[in-house]
Amino acid sequence: MPEEQLPQGVDPTVPSVARMYDYYLGGKDNFASDREAAEKFIEVVPGMRMIAQANRAFLRRAVTELAGQGIRQFLDIGSGLPTQENVHQVVHRIIPDAQVTYVDNDPIVLAHGRALLADNPRTTVIQADMREPKALLDHPEVRATIDFDRPVALILLAMLHFVPEDADADAIVTSVREALSPGSYLVLSHGFAGYSGQETQEKAQEVYVSTATGSITSRSPDQIAAYLEGLDVLPPGIVPVEAWRPEFDEDVPIDFTRPGILGAVARLP
Repeated sequence: MPEEQLPQGVDPTVPSVARMYDYYLGGKDNFASDREAAEKFIEVVPGMRMIAQANRAFLRRAVTELAGQGIRQFLDIGSGLPTQENVHQVVHRIIPDAQVTYVDNDPIVLAHGRALLADNPRTTVIQADMREPKALLDHPEVRATIDFDRPVALILLAMLHFVPEDADADAIVTSVREALSPGSYLVLSHGFAGYSGQETQEKAQEVYVSTATGSITSRSPDQIAAYLEGLDVLPPGIVPVEAWRPEFDEDVPIDFTRPGILGAVARLP
């Protein structure tokens, strides 16, 4: 997107976590500042491109499972830039009239998403901020497209690690859980520096402090488990995303000492 066509509020000199993630995935919707910051992070976590791909594959497998269970509403908070195998594409192959609502606060995400989905009546892109969960959940367009009295698959994919304070992250998860009816699902993934990753966390923070988001925070499996307390966590539980129900029944080793992204899917009883 040429700079003169950028949505209001976009500064191409400040890295965006959404555009950095697009770069990790091999996309082209990013600027020089995003690529420079992403390359610095790849120096910290050399496998970051594969980790990002594994996170997308986890999302694809999770929403395939939930659509197969008959879930007809999907709310993707922090959806990021459109790429291959977006939630609506996966879900609509199984349930063509399912509702998919994307939420993001990045103006470029909104511009790309709305252009892509202009002719898709069962998919909506909304501007709201996860850090204000009550306002997000009460947004008129969210309420118009999602019926919280019926089961919803709510997706928080690789988002909570951009919330530095544990209390704030807890408040976000509590708010979204309280909005969901029984039979709903929470799809969650979160960055983890590994049990021996203090140096990795510190170096990662040095990179992400330059972004518009301003931080990245590792949380352990136990901390992630607290978000899911009282829910029915689907097997295999909280694992590196590449190990969550891998395709072809392949045996994926689980190693919590290495940096990566942890994922889980849980059902509200």
